[in-house]
Amino acid sequence: MVNEKQLSFEEAMNKLEQIVDRLEEGDVPLEEAILIYKEGMELSKLCHDKLKNVEEQLTQIITEDGRTESFSIKEEE
Repeated sequence: MVNEKQLSFEEAMNKLEQIVDRLEEGDVPLEEAILIYKEGMELSKLCHDKLKNVEEQLTQIITEDGRTESFSIKEEE
């Protein structure tokens, strides 16, 4: 379903929005809706995990005295 290694946060969010739009239309057969919903949940988790990773990186950047250090945000591999 979702190839987490190749999707950026923005791509995952875009796919998630498409899934939500499709499900909101209401004309998706039940079996297909369940598969789409599962994919949406995977994308939601992926986005959450990527945001959590960035939050952890930012927390490490800020030192105890409030100074910031140079950093680079790494995409999860």
